[in-house]
Amino acid sequence: MLKRLAVYFKERYPIVPRFLLGCIVFLEIHFIILLNYGVTEFRIGIQEFVGAYTVFAFLLWLRIADDLKDYETDQRLFPDRPLPSGRVLKKDVIVVCALAEALAVLLNLLFMNNLLFFGILYGYGYLMSKWFFHKKQIQPSLPLALVTHNPVQMFVNLYVISFTVIKYDLKPVSLITIMTLWTLYFPALIWEVSRKIRAPRDETDYTTYSKLFGYKKSTMFVMILTLVDIVTNMILVYNLNKITILLFVLLVSWMVWKFLSFMKDPERFVLVEKVELYTYLQESLMLVTIVLFLLAGKI
Repeated sequence: MLKRLAVYFKERYPIVPRFLLGCIVFLEIHFIILLNYGVTEFRIGIQEFVGAYTVFAFLLWLRIADDLKDYETDQRLFPDRPLPSGRVLKKDVIVVCALAEALAVLLNLLFMNNLLFFGILYGYGYLMSKWFFHKKQIQPSLPLALVTHNPVQMFVNLYVISFTVIKYDLKPVSLITIMTLWTLYFPALIWEVSRKIRAPRDETDYTTYSKLFGYKKSTMFVMILTLVDIVTNMILVYNLNKITILLFVLLVSWMVWKFLSFMKDPERFVLVEKVELYTYLQESLMLVTIVLFLLAGKI
């Protein structure tokens, strides 16, 4: 079983990178809120670790739930993946998922201050795993699946925001918290749509947005989302380090150029690869802004 799970984690959910992602998501939201509220004293402890682990464990659950939901489809379209190929058994991932989520529940019960929002997060995850009890309507519809499933990132953000504002007794609803709620939602939405935009010659039986709406219209939609996304980022970092605003402008200019290049010639590169690079650079810039602010001694 352990060998089979090693195969699954290597190909579908690399543990170390995904745990680091959980830490980045949690700490980025946490510190963006604190610094924009002018909080000058931090109380970092076990709660922050539990929060980061919760993000990691929840995303693991989503990954496994998606693989189980799409098992029959993957047998036809992606037979080389760990589950449909038989290299990993369903019971393997069910067991490891149950253990990971049980630990998340225990840690949150023992240490966290936002159990209501933890419950909301996992409640939404459960509804997703069940196709919101409308599988026949949602599964064959790519746009319907997007509008019902993709907002889950906002619930992850809400979990982190609620912990932060409760711990530091901050105003829960403000421009800061609203912008933070959205700022990590857009990258998830942009990536989700981009990974299903392909050049005409790369289309298969797999349903994509480019097949439904054409690659030009789909790419234009993602480009508009990217521009909105970068605005939310710049609003959040404006009071922290104005120099990085220029870097954000340069970054989004590069990404817009890539979008336009893809619309002109979709066979030059795979769009989602450029989007992933943009996302990593964008989130890195957010973290760099936080670090520079801290190093500048302004807190």
